[in-house]
Amino acid sequence: MQQKKYQWMDPVKVKPQGWLKKQLQLQAEGLSGNLDKIWPDIRDSRWIGGDREGWERVPYWLDGFIPLAYLLDDEDLKARAKKYIDAILERQQEDGWICPCTQEERANYDVWAAFLICKVLVVYENCSKDERIEQVVYDVLKQLLKHISMGTLFDWGAARWFECLIPLTWLYERRPEPWMTDLAFVLEGYGVDYEKLYRSLSFDRPVVNKYWTFLNHVVNVAMAIKSRAEMSLYTGEDPDAFAVSFYNKLMEKHSMATGHFTGDECLAGDVPIQGSECCSVTEAMYSYEELLAIGGNPFWGDLLEQEAYNGLATTISADMWTHQYDQQTNQVECTRMDVSKIPFTSNGGDAHTYGLEPNYGCCTANFNQGWPKFAWSCVMQNAEGLSVMAIAPVEVSANIAGANVTLNVDTQYPFRDAVKLFVNTDKAAEFAVSIRIPGFAKAANVTVDGLKSCVEPGTFYSLKKVWEGTKTIEVEFIFEAELVDRPYGMKVLRRGPLFYSVPIASEWEKIEYEINGVVRKFPYCDYDIRPVSEWRYGFASDTFTTAFHELPEMPFDREHPAITLEAQMYPLDWQMENNMCKAAPESLTPVGEKVSVKLQPYGCTTLRMTEMPFIK
Repeated sequence: MQQKKYQWMDPVKVKPQGWLKKQLQLQAEGLSGNLDKIWPDIRDSRWIGGDREGWERVPYWLDGFIPLAYLLDDEDLKARAKKYIDAILERQQEDGWICPCTQEERANYDVWAAFLICKVLVVYENCSKDERIEQVVYDVLKQLLKHISMGTLFDWGAARWFECLIPLTWLYERRPEPWMTDLAFVLEGYGVDYEKLYRSLSFDRPVVNKYWTFLNHVVNVAMAIKSRAEMSLYTGEDPDAFAVSFYNKLMEKHSMATGHFTGDECLAGDVPIQGSECCSVTEAMYSYEELLAIGGNPFWGDLLEQEAYNGLATTISADMWTHQYDQQTNQVECTRMDVSKIPFTSNGGDAHTYGLEPNYGCCTANFNQGWPKFAWSCVMQNAEGLSVMAIAPVEVSANIAGANVTLNVDTQYPFRDAVKLFVNTDKAAEFAVSIRIPGFAKAANVTVDGLKSCVEPGTFYSLKKVWEGTKTIEVEFIFEAELVDRPYGMKVLRRGPLFYSVPIASEWEKIEYEINGVVRKFPYCDYDIRPVSEWRYGFASDTFTTAFHELPEMPFDREHPAITLEAQMYPLDWQMENNMCKAAPESLTPVGEKVSVKLQPYGCTTLRMTEMPFIK
């Protein structure tokens, strides 16, 4: 069996710092840290003996809640996670079956939930070192092989077969047995072959609304990017070959300005008023994290940062109490739309509003993994030493070459352009410390310890030597603001990992109610959000002024962003239609004089204009 190029760190040795720690604290204090108290699908789930949803929602939530608890070293969160794990383990059947259904229901129970709960149990073992977990996962997966051999995979299990390889590989590395490789190939044989489908089918945007299919469901797509990489550990194939070609094909037809892809719920083209589901952002992030670990290609680190600092940050409110189902690149209003006039391929009229569970509750449970797993994956380890895969403030500890080593990544990136690495050892030891130089940096602007770096952007800068005591490495990027081409003659403004938008001041209307036993009540109520400032602009110049501001208490604060860009812009005739802006302005002729407009990071906006024309 092949080995991953990098290994995820022991999560108890990972300590988020600075703004990243604050973001995790906001998550713990917000919706994520309270779902087990307020949301029936978690609080009263069949997984723990209740009568509510007994499929993916508890596992989705735990997949983020568990690492959140341990990264923050919060005893209350840990105890609540253990309560759920204990209840789940207590209900495991003698033959290994663990999902909450009767014997008679098994044949029609979609085993995607079994894959997911095994992933969760592995996360829990990594965090807690609970000695029960290995045998539980062993029994679940061995029974699963028998179950699907008699009944095959279907629905979500068939679409997401490769997710089961994650706990299976973890188990195989601990106690390899022949049946485990059998299970890997049975899963592959029964599952959707995305490589063949995306080589053969066009996957254009559907021409009618209310179009839905498993094959280009955006969350399946986000997960499937890593499918062949996970399987490469068994086959020896290139872990990047399919992933890179798949991503490039998505960008040809379904790109968003931030480097993500549309899907509301199915792949939706490249018009900036189409949406992309929150779950697709968190699952794309996890795919990029796994691709970084398996193959070590720094390209995935670029995309991971873009997803986290733009798409994830904006689709959840700054206080992390409410979220969207779909985010839009050009999003000028978030109010309920007439179902006959929605632009989404299959989602409802409330999908882009902020709330407890707009459109559907999967994202309510699944947004939880985004920030914790990002923090966990920022630094990884291999035989050579430690490597910074995504740049954020974090400290990690490890034993390397017999020495106790601490690596502190001291930075306000992405809101600043520099990072300091503090390397401390309790005795002399030889190893490498590496940092990914972002591919969107310019070689002429990258310095290491004040000197021009000889490393190219999009690669790792590595320093291997004998380390002793405390040493410092200072890296600076000095990003430049630039306009990037988008389809239909539009442009997007980018500086480093951040994309910039015209922020639209807004008024929020609380909507509190109860339906199907689920209460929406402030601070987890729903909202209609309407614009109260101008947004109809086109770029008038390709020169921009950067201003740095104090980092706010909420890292992605909409009112007090840590960095802004001043732009010259022309007002345009750009109309609203069906509670949103039209895809393009009526005319490129300005309707007024050039004005100065302050743009702020996409992730620091709720209502915004991001893709706009350049007026020559």
